[in-house]
Amino acid sequence: MKNRLQPLVFLLVGAILVPLQFAVTLFHFRMGRAKAARARGDKGAISIELALAVIALVFIAGLVTVALVKLKDNVVKKVEQDPAYPVDTAPKP
Repeated sequence: MKNRLQPLVFLLVGAILVPLQFAVTLFHFRMGRAKAARARGDKGAISIELALAVIALVFIAGLVTVALVKLKDNVVKKVEQDPAYPVDTAPKP
């Protein structure tokens, strides 16, 4: 049974991370075009492709940041709801 669930879990995680997969694919595509421009010796195309690759990389970093912030908010909400950890008794700096 475990052997059947593992591919399903990978597909589910893959479906959730589609925007991240798209951005990574876009980054690899842009880097491939930059390598091709370098092979041709076209310096203008190299700079354009590297700029677009940096934009894709910033997009990936933004997606990861948004995911981490949502995870943090979810964990904070769960901790605040747990009666074993009262919020009022937290040490204050």
